[in-house]
Parts: sequence; C-alpha cells; structure tokens
Amino acid sequence: MNLKEKYQIPGDSVITIAGTVGVGKSTMTKALANALQFKTSLEKVETNPYLENFYSDFKRWSFHLQIYFLAERFKEQKRIFEYGGGFIQDRSIYEDTGIFAKMHYENGNMSRTEYETYTKLFESMVMTPYFPHPDLLIYLEGPFDVILERINERGRTMEKSTPTSYWEEMYHRYEDWISNFNACPILRIDITDYDLIKEDNTLDVILEKVGNFIRAARLRSSKS
Repeated sequence: MNLKEKYQIPGDSVITIAGTVGVGKSTMTKALANALQFKTSLEKVETNPYLENFYSDFKRWSFHLQIYFLAERFKEQKRIFEYGGGFIQDRSIYEDTGIFAKMHYENGNMSRTEYETYTKLFESMVMTPYFPHPDLLIYLEGPFDVILERINERGRTMEKSTPTSYWEEMYHRYEDWISNFNACPILRIDITDYDLIKEDNTLDVILEKVGNFIRAARLRSSKS
C-alpha cells in the first residue's frame, strides 16, 4: 500500500505550502511530493529577472516584481489544474497580494496607482468563481529567531544583505494574513514540532493530518 492509499489522500489533490521566507516551504514541498508521488510546483528564484534588482532597490522594482509573480503563479495554477491535480505547490498566489504587494504599498515602495492596478488585475484573475482553489493550504510557522537563522544559513547574498527589520515585518504580516485567510482549508504546522530530516515518523504524522483535512473539506463541499 502506498502512502496516498494509506492516508486516503486523493490522487488529484492540489496542496499549497505557504509561509514566510525561510520557514521551509521548499523542503516540505519536495518531501510531500516524493512521499505521495505528486508533481512539484516550485518557485523559480534563479530565473526571476527582477529579484536581485528588487533587493537592492525596493521602490524601483516592487511593482515589476509583483506583476511578474502574479503572471507566473497564475500560469502555473492554470497548468496544475489542466493537468488534473496531483501537485504540491511551493507558495500560493494569495500571498502576493495579501502580504507582499500590500506591504510595499504601505511602506511607500509602490505608488497608489501601481497598487490599484495590481489589485484590480489580481481580482480579475483570481477572485472569481472560475479560478480553481487548492484543496488544502499548509501554513508553516515558527518562532521568528528560528526562521531568521534559517535565512542566514541558506546563504543567499540578496537575503543576507536585507535588514532584519524587513524579515520581522514580513513575519508579522504573515501572521495577520493567515488569521483572515478563507480561500481554502488551512492546516497549520509549527516547524519546531516536526523535523523532516532527523525524525523518521514526522512525515507520516503530517500526511495523516493532510488526508483528514482534505477528506473533511470534500465531504463538506459535497453537502453544500
């Protein structure tokens, strides 16, 4: 019996991993995809033409970066559902508008016109009955000092040179965002409770919760 059958996780499920920078989204994405024999949808950091410039000049590149992310994530979301599901997705399209675009507008890095243009575009693309939402959003969370340590450990130059205050603000904005998120079911996982590398049974515990959440959500949907 494979793990999909063991934990009764439908093979057409789409699961999105969300959480602030450095919380372990990519690690979780790959671990779940490998266990369930699902495909991955990973954030393409290396091929992003704006990211390095953005970290050196937020005000100059915030709008460009957010439009690029919106277009790429929308295309990827469309591809996932056209394929028929069976994907684990690294970061959701909802985080872009609920956290990043809003943060840069409120901090003066995006003009009102730019922010309104971005928001209208997001709403016309995503906030419609026709946009397919994930079956489950797994929200990874943990203490700020642990997350900051992980950012420094992975050693991306553009991240290490970013002020700690930026990461701290993003951390708190994520907590506010997830408290009001309702586009799909949420499973919150504290990264200090699980260790995918050192503890063999960690993934089984998570998969059991994932199966329970998705089955319960689909049952509620079928009755509505």
